[in-house]
Amino acid sequence: MEQQNKRGLKRKALLGGVLGLGGLAMAGCDVAAPGGTFGYFLRMGWPDGITPEAVSMGNFWSWVWVAAWIIGIIMWALMLTAIFAWNAKKAEKRGDGEFPKQLQYNVPLELVLTIVPIFIVMILFFFTIQTQDKVTALDKNPEVTVDVTAYQWNWKFGYSTVAADLSPGGQEYVGVDEARQANAEASKEDPAGNNPIHGNSKSDVSYLHFNQIETLGTTDEVPVLVLPTNTPIEFNLASADVAHSFWVPEFLFKRDAFAHPEANKSQRVFQIEEIFEEGAFVGRCAEMCGTYHAMMNFEIRAVDRDSFAEYLDFRDANPEATNAQALEHIGEAPYATSTSPFVSDRTGTRDGENFQTPA
Repeated sequence: MEQQNKRGLKRKALLGGVLGLGGLAMAGCDVAAPGGTFGYFLRMGWPDGITPEAVSMGNFWSWVWVAAWIIGIIMWALMLTAIFAWNAKKAEKRGDGEFPKQLQYNVPLELVLTIVPIFIVMILFFFTIQTQDKVTALDKNPEVTVDVTAYQWNWKFGYSTVAADLSPGGQEYVGVDEARQANAEASKEDPAGNNPIHGNSKSDVSYLHFNQIETLGTTDEVPVLVLPTNTPIEFNLASADVAHSFWVPEFLFKRDAFAHPEANKSQRVFQIEEIFEEGAFVGRCAEMCGTYHAMMNFEIRAVDRDSFAEYLDFRDANPEATNAQALEHIGEAPYATSTSPFVSDRTGTRDGENFQTPA
């Protein structure tokens, strides 16, 4: 009887430890993740985030691994204990019978083994939704709205709205190119009556956005999207052809870009509270989109608010100037520094030298 009481006490202590450690670990999802070598190991290769949303996802990712390791270590300990402490030889030495005590009809134990996993899943679900809601919220009052158009195999970026203190002339900037937008709207229906896609023409691009200040990627030049730090930003995505995906690794987030997003019931908009680190950050297409998918890179160039205002003012005043010239004007490297364009001619590139530096 005394031995059974001791075993019961050990089980309760173990259960309390599992629940306590698991709850403690998962409760940490809303606080900073462990740092140092241990924190680096927990990230499993994830880069450090440069937005509050990325930090939240990084913390969630790390704390989930903390909880997983705690549960895993306890389970491995129980398994190894069963193998080495409760085997037949040890039982024979203790004078126990051939078979250990059978627990398959132990209702309290079975309830514990059912409730604990449910408890763990509920905690994971709660913190998953909490992080997801923060990342996908559209209530961040963006001061800059960027139109992103993906196409085989490059990107077009344009500024549709910019807050007054970042805009040329000190007034809210509305950068829609009215003439091109009207032409796009007119493409919705073919005057000749060839409108086979739910009453629309095959060349319908009315869902795309066209702006006065745009940066267009080419085979020879990686597009550089200039954005201000410490500023809420909205991205409005669409594809001009097949499915693509807008991915900045340091955002720890990607969003697919589809043709006709509204008609396809896809969410084309996402927002970030701010970019809190200046620098150049590579962006990629994360959706296999055809032959030159691998070359479909871009760069985020995060600059301070004053430099961004100066950049925008220069491009507004000099519509014929290139994006590289505008970057040079604010003291930035004129071309992408985080990635290089690929040579689209695949002949003669078998040695792996399939990238080029912009002239």
